[in-house]
Amino acid sequence: MKPAPFSYHRPRSLAEALALLAERGAEAKLLAGGQSLGPMLNMRLVQPAHLVDLNAVPGLDDIRDAGEAIEIGALVRHDQLAGSALVRSACPLLGEAAQSIGHYAIRQRGTLGGSLAHADPAAQLPLVAVALGAEIAIAGPRGERRLPAGEFFVSLMETALAADEIVVSARVPKLAPGEGYAYLQFSRRQGDFAIVAIAATLRLDAAGRVARLRLAVGGVEAVPVSLDALGERSKGRAADASWANELAAAARTALEPTESPRVPAVYRSELVGVLTRRALLQALARATRE
Repeated sequence: MKPAPFSYHRPRSLAEALALLAERGAEAKLLAGGQSLGPMLNMRLVQPAHLVDLNAVPGLDDIRDAGEAIEIGALVRHDQLAGSALVRSACPLLGEAAQSIGHYAIRQRGTLGGSLAHADPAAQLPLVAVALGAEIAIAGPRGERRLPAGEFFVSLMETALAADEIVVSARVPKLAPGEGYAYLQFSRRQGDFAIVAIAATLRLDAAGRVARLRLAVGGVEAVPVSLDALGERSKGRAADASWANELAAAARTALEPTESPRVPAVYRSELVGVLTRRALLQALARATRE
């Protein structure tokens, strides 16, 4: 199929893009990488009267050091994110997750902002944003606001973005020195969206006990789910195989996987337990090695 007819706009500034959204309202759709929007247009799942292409807007494709965090522009491509020396050194969990997205061609075009705004609960970048407590910067007619990732994702492919707002960047905290990390996902085929995905970071104290654990699960419920409450309960615990087994069982019971004819909820639940244990042990091995 081919898209329904639409008017194409290519603004040259953020102000111009915002003005177009204010004028066209719900009749407009934003285009960044187009890896999700393109197929939806072709299948006529969405039929906007106006398409607003952000790719000529300057200043949205930078990755910069922001002290304790990394500031990543909305038009940064997945491949750029995966290959960034700054990301690899300061937040390797993010780089590892970006490297696993789709296939080469998709990573060349897909963008951070597009992935966040599309809000697929099985996608890598929304999950990592929730796991790390990223802040998402949103521009609108009333100026810029920042939302924690946990508040940005509202429901299945639904966010807190208003119709006249644009994601402009994400501020992602750096990993602490010696902090271990893991990103694991299970998919039917290489490049498919995850049936279940796990993101975790682990910092140990001098005695090898848990000082901080961040844990989040994607692909299971309508939004990526933070399990930081389990991390709080782990503080002071010896980080070992017994601890990993216990947390994996707790993660499995803490979630209510979506039922699907193709992927039963009980299957997802089993995967949560298996992948959580593996992610914790991988993060532990990296933290111990560091």
